[in-house]
Amino acid sequence: MTDLQVSRPVGVDERVQDLLARMTLEEKLAQIVGFWEKSDGEAVAPLQGEFTREQTLDDASRHGLGHLTRVYGTRPVDPAARARWLWSFQRRLVRETRLGIPALVHEECLTGLSAWRAATFPTPLAWGASFDPELVTRMGEVIGSSMRQLGVHQGLAPVLDVIRDPRWGRVDECISEDPYLVGTLGTSYVRGLQSTGVHATLKHFVGYSASQSGRNFGPVHAGPREIADVLLPPFEMAIRDGEVRSVMSAYVEIDGVPVAADPTILTDLLRGTYGFDGTVVADYFGVAFLHLLHDVAPDLGDAAGQALAAGVDIELPTGDAYLEPLAAAIRAGTVDEALVDRAVTRALRQKAELGLLDATFDDEPPTDVELDSTEHRQIAARLAEESVVLLTNDGTLPLRPGLRVAVIGPNADRPEAMFGCYSFVNHVLPHHPEVGVGIDVPTLRQALAAELTGSTVVSARGCAVDDDDRSGFADAVRVATEADVAVLVVGDHAGLFGRGTVGEGCDRDDLELPGVQRALVEAVLETGTPVVLVMLTGRPYAVGWAVERCAAVVQSFFPGEEGGPALAGILSGRVNPSGRLPISLPRSAGAQPFTYLHPTLGGDGDVTNLSTKPVLPFGHGLSYTTFTHSDLTVEPTATTDGPLVVTVRVTNTGERGGDDVVQLYGRDVVASVTRPVAQLLGYQRVHLERGQTAVVELVVPAARLAFTDRSGERVVEPGDLDLWVGPSCAERETQARVTLTGDVHRVTPADGRWTGTVVR
Repeated sequence: MTDLQVSRPVGVDERVQDLLARMTLEEKLAQIVGFWEKSDGEAVAPLQGEFTREQTLDDASRHGLGHLTRVYGTRPVDPAARARWLWSFQRRLVRETRLGIPALVHEECLTGLSAWRAATFPTPLAWGASFDPELVTRMGEVIGSSMRQLGVHQGLAPVLDVIRDPRWGRVDECISEDPYLVGTLGTSYVRGLQSTGVHATLKHFVGYSASQSGRNFGPVHAGPREIADVLLPPFEMAIRDGEVRSVMSAYVEIDGVPVAADPTILTDLLRGTYGFDGTVVADYFGVAFLHLLHDVAPDLGDAAGQALAAGVDIELPTGDAYLEPLAAAIRAGTVDEALVDRAVTRALRQKAELGLLDATFDDEPPTDVELDSTEHRQIAARLAEESVVLLTNDGTLPLRPGLRVAVIGPNADRPEAMFGCYSFVNHVLPHHPEVGVGIDVPTLRQALAAELTGSTVVSARGCAVDDDDRSGFADAVRVATEADVAVLVVGDHAGLFGRGTVGEGCDRDDLELPGVQRALVEAVLETGTPVVLVMLTGRPYAVGWAVERCAAVVQSFFPGEEGGPALAGILSGRVNPSGRLPISLPRSAGAQPFTYLHPTLGGDGDVTNLSTKPVLPFGHGLSYTTFTHSDLTVEPTATTDGPLVVTVRVTNTGERGGDDVVQLYGRDVVASVTRPVAQLLGYQRVHLERGQTAVVELVVPAARLAFTDRSGERVVEPGDLDLWVGPSCAERETQARVTLTGDVHRVTPADGRWTGTVVR
């Protein structure tokens, strides 16, 4: 299905074509660029300082304007006051420009609306740990409602990059190393956000996370089969099933061709194969980077022409290439104006969908703006609780009442430790140190002091996140020695471009805890006091030594504004942990890149002396109760073009209620190309009280079994398929084999990608 075949309200195409026919070249170009009002020192995007184009908003919008960039998210502003400004500006566009078209307002919304005083939810890696698409949908709904209230039309989220190397700084923005988990949760977010009338934007199409050595912007050397079978499925799911309205092109090059200049990806695949009919926006400055970084364009005008020809409709965040340089190239005859017309048509269609072509802004802007309501915080709390992963526990957790608890570590009493790099707190506020956080963020020390009534809580910092100062070790050792148990809170500080230990442009060449944190942990362990290690991070670290030596280890991927109380609830036992690892816990940086989706020769064996086995596998996570899985049932044969219907019995065999994540894995025993030794085919979060049993039915469509064959087609082949359910990808607690019969099935859109689930 092409972009011209989609069903639209009667008259939209005619109206868009009428507007296009009346536009001057300057008016056309104005509709396919953004404007970003920013000041010196507000560098919140890569290489922002390379662009010195001086222009006021009034000058930039005299012919109209396509996008307003980050109206609320560039600096701390009062939301109601900024809304008044925005409504006034939009009225001016409607009343004083020749065509009267308002601007489309976009904002970052990866962990909530990235604005001062707005609710900040767990980072996407925590979504992955929750295995809870319904809750992610609810989160998307409340985020979208906040954005819509403020006159925001498009959100630059979710990130659907499949994690390929934990050394990459942007891991904290990603959901998982598994494409199916990424796709289901990402599509859930899209559905939630778009249900409120705000367009979601898929990032980053495609290949960004497969960069060389886990380095930001690094070249991508992935083969076509890895791209098709691992990196693309989440995007296809969100396009076909989520009906997403916007896609962002990736910065990277694949096999020497920058994505932003590749029509085989942005047009043939995205629009032709997937049927996407929305707008493609450039990642910030990505068009100019074709000239400045990729060296495939001699100047900005040529870069603009290449990007337009490839299928990039909108240049963000500003018009560095799509304004004067593109106009000059068109007048010189080196770029066809028809490419501009195509992009403008798509931009105007999007504005029509959003109601902007009829908007007058004669209504009053909101005056009572609540961006961090009780509902926001309830969803944030539940998602934080569900995402905490208990990695190991010798019985020290939950903590007994009446203990003397030492809370130690650089992240024990730091609100910023709860948030990822695209949170407003860590993305923008570092440029405004005089401004407060704007939302209530209990630290883990504060939350534990409130949670552990009847216990004594003492604290010591020990060290910073990322320096070599050990002067605080002695105090940490002292309070640990005097305590019954030490809760040691370590991890990351999220930032951008070298200003953090994780985040965009904060890549690593090792996977040790940053700074001297490992030395702090070892010093506290030497006291003999039981140590509960709590990791607040944006990536998994190589902490096998800690898993072996600590009484308990808790992993929390930046859990958001309610992360402190959520973690305190886990440690006290008020909350039963139920998170599962969305990414393997690595053995070492030298064993990377690693994914559980590896073929036989990607794992351990006699052909090498080096082990690739992770410290803990994908899907691992402990509970304060126990679950058993039994009676995996599937028909012994099925056709290659039909779904598999699988049932499994799950029982809570422990002493308290809790949530289990039922995980169904499969392996193609013999195929025409090498296949992973395990692949997630379905999952379901189930709550069971003590002694309760449920039967979970998982429906696996043919597309979940498909892979790219030697000819480049996605197929399901006949043959044997092993299925199993267990507490992780590595353990077959109950299993069965099914034989697929019939001809080789070539997968079509009708095969679907979602797993249907029934719990009874």
